Amino acid sequence: MKTKALLKISLRQNAIFIPSEMIANDIKNLSGTTSVLMVNVSKLGFTFSESLLHALNNVNPNYKVEVLETLNEVLGTDKNWTPLVKEWNIPTGETVLDHITTFLATVFKTKNGTALPCGHTIPGNTFPLERYNGCPFCGTPFAFGTIENFGQGSKLKVLELWTEKELEDFYKSLLQSKTALDATQVDSLKTAMQYLPLPKIDIAMKETLMLVIDLLIENGNEAEAAQFLKTPTDILRYLWYKNTGMLQIIEPKTIVKRASKNAQHFHFVLDTSAQARIASQKDLKLKYSRKECLMVANWLNNLDMEAEAMCEIMHPKRGMWVRFIRALRLAEYSKRKGFEKLALLMDVFYNQVYDVWQSKVNTSRLKFDADKTFALLKQRPGLFARSLFSNMLWFGADETIAHFEEIIDKVPARLVFTLNMYAQNYFDKNMHRSVKPLGGTNKRIEPNGLLKLYDELQLEAMKNQIEELCLLAMKKRFAAIANTNKTIYIDPQLFNIPVAIGDRSDTVQDLPVALMGTRFPIEGNEVRLFMQWGKDLPAQHLDMDLSCHIAYANSTDICSFSRLTTTGCQHSGDIRSIPNKIGTAEYININIDELAKADAKFVTFTCNAYSNGSITPNLVVGWMNSKYPMNISEKTGVACDPSCVDHQVRVTQNVAKGLVFGILDVAKREIVWLEMTFGGQVVQGLDCKGVQALLAKLSSKLNIGRLLQLKAEAQGLTITENEIADEMYTAQWAMNPAAVTQLLID
Repeated sequence: MKTKALLKISLRQNAIFIPSEMIANDIKNLSGTTSVLMVNVSKLGFTFSESLLHALNNVNPNYKVEVLETLNEVLGTDKNWTPLVKEWNIPTGETVLDHITTFLATVFKTKNGTALPCGHTIPGNTFPLERYNGCPFCGTPFAFGTIENFGQGSKLKVLELWTEKELEDFYKSLLQSKTALDATQVDSLKTAMQYLPLPKIDIAMKETLMLVIDLLIENGNEAEAAQFLKTPTDILRYLWYKNTGMLQIIEPKTIVKRASKNAQHFHFVLDTSAQARIASQKDLKLKYSRKECLMVANWLNNLDMEAEAMCEIMHPKRGMWVRFIRALRLAEYSKRKGFEKLALLMDVFYNQVYDVWQSKVNTSRLKFDADKTFALLKQRPGLFARSLFSNMLWFGADETIAHFEEIIDKVPARLVFTLNMYAQNYFDKNMHRSVKPLGGTNKRIEPNGLLKLYDELQLEAMKNQIEELCLLAMKKRFAAIANTNKTIYIDPQLFNIPVAIGDRSDTVQDLPVALMGTRFPIEGNEVRLFMQWGKDLPAQHLDMDLSCHIAYANSTDICSFSRLTTTGCQHSGDIRSIPNKIGTAEYININIDELAKADAKFVTFTCNAYSNGSITPNLVVGWMNSKYPMNISEKTGVACDPSCVDHQVRVTQNVAKGLVFGILDVAKREIVWLEMTFGGQVVQGLDCKGVQALLAKLSSKLNIGRLLQLKAEAQGLTITENEIADEMYTAQWAMNPAAVTQLLID
């Protein structure tokens, strides 16, 4: 179990972990088991580097079996990939009239037709039943097949060797990451903490710290965990994480609202939003043992802060704190001897005899008192950075920038780069921006109304001021670090990979990871979308839909369960029920030449939960691409080939109703990997302008190559065109976003 878990972590980083104690020999000639492993792995689309091949050649055959099993498990070769229609690339010709006729035949129990195990009767001259693996009327599958086609991919992904050193370095990089970890990194960190000892290093992010604190408390080290809790917000974040599994403090009302909205349905009789609201409220109820109450009481009592300062920090989440105070019986513990500080905190908090810093800022801002506003903002550089753009429009760019220059050295590097990246979009009067509120779906917001007060030249000057200021600040930070190296190599691929700032992906990437905004070139003429769901679940009605949205210059089109065939796209059929334990699948074939001929611009890939609730956990979506034709099984219609998979993600969070997981740029013949949640039960609920806003946001992001160029300029390094350099930055290194964040110098 431990070995397989660590293998999965390394595979996400395009590597295979082999413990040094398992390498027993130093044999040069390939053994028979190694050759067989290479053949089987190549069928899945992978190959080994020279160092990895040598290491695998000298390990126990049982470990080779485990490597192959891990790859098969991640790629889902044991799942059911059978669609509803056989040879679904050829349209079945089904019509709405076929569905109406079948409905009437079932209601009136006609005997002139074919009775199916699901209870429906299919009349003659309607659906061509010989083309289906299940019921064409209700979407219940009856026939199942296995993957038949392997090794059709035109590229093999090279896996590298990981020893204990690489695993330990990766573990430390996650803990030291200077940006919030995404779902894949969080999953990897949890696994690493389960099997590896915790290293003695500083942890950069509060969200990462919660995972460490949870581990310490589970191991009975409450006192050691207490040293990491510096403010009441840290305590609240940990308590909320234990209750909800969310590392961000999302308000209860937001969670309840999302659960209720996800349970809404087009058909009123199927709407369960009221029940979902009640169930969600019940799940969020707080209940603690005496031991847990005493632990939190001690944490608050021992914080090295004044009671008034603690209350000010607690104020933004006052409603949540009231609930926690009651559930944790803190009023009772405050009366005990030795808890005098807790008693004072309760008194100050309930009587509200404290000042709130944000209220002072808001008041002075509304009074247009620039001096007082900026004096307050300088006390908290991070919040000054987050409100910089709006204050430039409110008070004027020159005055705001002059004040911000005084404290920019105290602003975290990730915020400095964020300002530089998003200024282009913010100061555009016509640009809608993509935002994702805590616990919500991606939303599109209008430009700031104050932009209308300024002309284009003034707004352009504001953009330039921010860019010059931010780049100068980062160059100063790089220059302040002594570096004896003379040369640096920057892989050209790094100029296409964005720096992971501000993205909190909610899906897990079990195959080699890619950052949001990464572009995948299309080698052939066909892209095949796939979706698999229902693995390990009992047979039931569970309707997930795979769809795509096609954007033309002046119109739009869709390919989904309601429109199986359209220009350039063919759907495999709508499955609405899952079989027992093995799951089911849907596909969409996209013909790029046909779309280009029709002048299509973009194709947006989506999946939705048509059933009540959110997208089912462990649902896998992605796309396949190959220079060579990708076959479809004539017998079952299975169209999955692991060797052709470009990218796939696994849904883990149960808060999204709809998910965009990629966009095909038809003219450029490339796919942009992105993740955007939306609230639609069907693809028609997708906000296309919101997608464009997110694309604009991703395209404005700083790429890793440009960041390294800044470092080279500041430290006087010569950029070389070959890998013989003092510092080498390759695409393999960039696969670990947490390691890349170490370039963000604070």
